[in-house]
Amino acid sequence: MTTHLPPNQSLDTDSSAQESPMPNNVLKNDEPDNQEMIDENTDALDNDDLLEEDSDIEDEIDDSDIDDGDDEVPVAGQAIPVVVDMTHIVTEDQSGLRIDKVASQVFSDFSRVQVQGWITDGSLLYNGSVQRPKVRVKADDVLHLSTTLQQHSEDQPEDIDIDVVYEDDDVLVINKPVGMVVHPGAGNQTGTLVNALLYHYPQQHHLPRAGLVHRIDKDTSGLLLIGKTKPAQMALMEQLKDKSVYRHYQCVVAGDAASLLRHRRIDAPIGRHRTQRTKMTVMTAGREAVTHLLNVTPLNENYCLLDVGLETGRTHQIRVHLSHITYPLVGDRVYGGRRQLRSGLSEAQRQAISNFPRQALHAYTLGFVHPTTGEDVEVTTPLPEDMQQLIAVLSNGYDDEYDK
Repeated sequence: MTTHLPPNQSLDTDSSAQESPMPNNVLKNDEPDNQEMIDENTDALDNDDLLEEDSDIEDEIDDSDIDDGDDEVPVAGQAIPVVVDMTHIVTEDQSGLRIDKVASQVFSDFSRVQVQGWITDGSLLYNGSVQRPKVRVKADDVLHLSTTLQQHSEDQPEDIDIDVVYEDDDVLVINKPVGMVVHPGAGNQTGTLVNALLYHYPQQHHLPRAGLVHRIDKDTSGLLLIGKTKPAQMALMEQLKDKSVYRHYQCVVAGDAASLLRHRRIDAPIGRHRTQRTKMTVMTAGREAVTHLLNVTPLNENYCLLDVGLETGRTHQIRVHLSHITYPLVGDRVYGGRRQLRSGLSEAQRQAISNFPRQALHAYTLGFVHPTTGEDVEVTTPLPEDMQQLIAVLSNGYDDEYDK
């Protein structure tokens, strides 16, 4: 794998806590079931309900509004109708494939979710009639797509500094600071990463969410993946769904190493809380959620630095899962509460935990397959200063005592 930025580890990891890493390519499916794709898109849509000041989104961007507009930068706030009228005659090589499979191949400017929606609503006809996506095609059959899209550009460019850690013609990776909202929403129309992107990369205006592929919370720092072209954004979003994009996080939690090592794989479905609608919770009726504790480094007898890998990307997943096993993130006011304070703390350590203003969570590694070259790319970024200071206070004197 090509590593474009070298890892920067501020602490030595505990070799006794090592485990073979989770697979990056899990549950791949080249021909997904229609309902599975609809369910995944619904999950992303649900996340938009939480785009408020204190939202915590760790999931893919909804791709249902990706359109086929040209590369001209539209005026902010203007709605531009884009008429799509395309015909394809099925070839011998495509004979026997499902309609949605062929349509996704030939109408490649659009996502599979969009294509399946058009098959269902009649915008994409098979031999002049509406058919189910799973119907198999024959040579010389005709697929005709006719629809009108509205391309919106309501977000305003703003001169806000951004930390670019990887860039080429197709892909951008940003290190998002603590306190920056990813994109405009209720209560956050300005000052977001999208506003910054539109200033520094005005060509991103024609892409949904300025090319964002996934999101992290305002108070979570770290790496975000962005497509600079429409095909790159859609390809990366598909990788996120088939789990060939991987994300590793570092976090500080209230819990001892021995106990945490008993939870190397947390498999617990997550759904929206029945009464507190801005919160998520572990529930039987929730969607599959799997978190891997890849490495556990003790900071003292009751606090650890974790290296966490996501196999799924549910909203608030790391925070909910660690709270569920009773070892919450330091600084997590929503899911942590009083359980953040453990016994045996010095006054300085107690104050450091009580005053830490956000959940101690940082997205430090991002890996993906380059959408144009096919190259494996991995980008890393070091822990932010506030987490390094927290770790230093919690581990103060522990190494000397541990070595006795």
